[in-house]
Amino acid sequence: MKDTINPIIPDNHRIAEIVAVLLTAVGKFIFMDTLQWKLPFILSIIGGWTIYVLYRCRSTPGILSYWGFRRDTFKDVARRVLPFAVTAIVLCLLVGYYRGTLNLTWHIFPILLLYPIWGCIQQFLVVALVAGNLQDLKNHSVNHATAIVTAALLFGLMHYPYYWLMIGTTILALLYGFIYLRSRNIYVMGVFHGWLGALFFYTVVGRDPFAEIFGKLTQP
Repeated sequence: MKDTINPIIPDNHRIAEIVAVLLTAVGKFIFMDTLQWKLPFILSIIGGWTIYVLYRCRSTPGILSYWGFRRDTFKDVARRVLPFAVTAIVLCLLVGYYRGTLNLTWHIFPILLLYPIWGCIQQFLVVALVAGNLQDLKNHSVNHATAIVTAALLFGLMHYPYYWLMIGTTILALLYGFIYLRSRNIYVMGVFHGWLGALFFYTVVGRDPFAEIFGKLTQP
């Protein structure tokens, strides 16, 4: 990994961030899945965690680069991700065609524009705050593989009860974690997650996130 300023972060602060991510995951099941408050929850999470990032940026020098909000590793990480992205796109189309779940409407285009923002937030929470913090704990040693697998399982569980989505996101999260911990870049991970996630919904899963999130707003 290219040179990165490693800020001094106490273990109790790292653990608090992991707990905050877990509480966010619990909130997803309550507000998105049970209460169906999808858009308010997503906007609240984006707003709340953005405020936290800005606060830490002011209080902890080097934290943005450490987390992966950086441009110097963009090309390197993009090259690592590209072969997997092309393979995943082809597989999504083939599986969707085989299962009869292809649903390629115009709704996918606004999702392709918006979902990378949500993807960056998710990658920040799962790979930066969970995998990154677990690996960098000073007094509670967690090895590289354990940090990646733990984050991947959490990421897959957050997509319950959609089993195809759980399988796909768990596998991809293993890739995210491996690449991230070698060359940290949230931007590439977020865009890759957003675009592939959008395609996965409209091919393999056969769902329409645009209608699910904005449907009530667009109804007469």
